[in-house]
Amino acid sequence: MNTRLQAGKTVLLSAAAYYVYLPLPSGVSEPWKLMLLDALFRSFMQSDVAHTLGVCHRVHLLNRIVSWVEEIEARSCTAVHVADSTLGGVPTRVFQPKGGKQLKRGVIYFHGGGWVLGRMRSYDLLCRKMAEELDSVIMSVDYRLAPEAVFPDQYHDALAASRAFLSAQVLERYSIDPERVCVSGDSAGGNLAAAVAQEVENLTAKFKVQALIYPVLQALDFYTPSYQQNRAVPILYRPVMARFWLQYLGADMSLEPLLLANNHSSLDQPAISGSTRSKLDWTALLPAERKKHFRPVVKETGSPGVMGKVPQLMDVRAAPLLAEQGVLGRTPKAYVMTCEFDVLRDDGLMYVRRLQSAGVAVTSDHYEDGFHGCMVFAYLPMMSSVGQRSMNNYIHWLDQNL
Repeated sequence: MNTRLQAGKTVLLSAAAYYVYLPLPSGVSEPWKLMLLDALFRSFMQSDVAHTLGVCHRVHLLNRIVSWVEEIEARSCTAVHVADSTLGGVPTRVFQPKGGKQLKRGVIYFHGGGWVLGRMRSYDLLCRKMAEELDSVIMSVDYRLAPEAVFPDQYHDALAASRAFLSAQVLERYSIDPERVCVSGDSAGGNLAAAVAQEVENLTAKFKVQALIYPVLQALDFYTPSYQQNRAVPILYRPVMARFWLQYLGADMSLEPLLLANNHSSLDQPAISGSTRSKLDWTALLPAERKKHFRPVVKETGSPGVMGKVPQLMDVRAAPLLAEQGVLGRTPKAYVMTCEFDVLRDDGLMYVRRLQSAGVAVTSDHYEDGFHGCMVFAYLPMMSSVGQRSMNNYIHWLDQNL
C-alpha cells in the first residue's frame, strides 16, 4: 500500500510539474514564480465549462474568481484613511495620508487587467504605499469593464473621473495641490492614462506628470520585435492580447486570426495612411538592441473590410500611439516603464521616442529581467524581486518629479 501511495504521489507531482513547467528565456526574474503564476492564470482562462454551458461568460467567471480571492473592503490604518467614493459618477477608492503636509500631491490611478478585470488586492496595497510614502492623495478608479462595457465606455469613465479629480471642488475637498497632480496606470490602465493625458487642453487643470507602466498603446502591429520575441512568454501571451483588444473594442472575436496575421493592417487597407504607419514604424522608432534580428511583417494584401468592421482600431482614444505630434507635445512630463519579456515592451518604447521627438521630457525605465504585470507582484504570496524594484523605482520617480 505504501509503495502504491508513493507511486501515486510521484505521478501527481510529475503531472503537476509538467503542467506548471514552461521553458522561459534565461533572463527572466525568478522563473519558477512566473511559471506558478502562469499555471494559475491558464487554469482560470481555460475554464470554459461555465461559458460553454451558457452559465456565464468566461470573463465573468474569471472576474468572480479574482473578486473572491483578491477583492478587499476599504480599510483604513494608522497612516492612511481609505474610503470608497465617486469621481464624475465613476466608483473610486480614495487613499488619504493622515498627517504630513497640509497641501498634498495627488495621483489618479487606472488599474490594469485588459479592460476586463477589476481592481485586485495588489492595487490597494500599491495605492496605500504610494499614499504613505509620497504623502499623496491616491484615487484608484473602478471604470466599467468588458464585455458589458466596450470602447469608448472605459475611456469616457477615465476622462470623467479625471475631470472631476482636477476640479476645484475635489482639489479643495482633499487638500490637493493643483500644481502637483499626476495621471498614472498600468497595462490597460496605462492606455487609459495616456489617452487622458492627451486631453490636457480640455481639462480644467493640468497634470504635472504622466506615469505609464507597461502600457498597451496600439493594435495595428502584432509583429513588433517584442510581440515576436515574447509571443509565448507569460503572463500576457500574444493571442491573449489580441482577444483583450477585440473584447475592449466590442468586435467579433472571430477576427482574432486576422489581427494575429496583421491582415487588418495590410498595405491595401485604404483607412491606414502612410502618416499613420510612420507613428508605429518600429524599424525607425526602436533602438537597435531591441530590434535585434526581427523583421517587419507587413502584408501587401489582407482581409478587406476589417477596418470597416472595427474602425476603433484607428481611434487615437483607444490607441494613443497614433496621436499627432502636436498633441503629444502638449502632454506632461512622462515616465514610461517597460519590461524586456513583455509583448507590450515596444508599444512603450515607441511612445518614449515619439514623446521625446515632440519635445516632452521622458524617463524610460526598462527592466531587462521584467515581465508583463511584474510590478503588481511586489507583495506576498507571489512576491518577486523585479516587482519590488520596479515598484520602488516608480514611487521614487514620482517623489522626485511630482
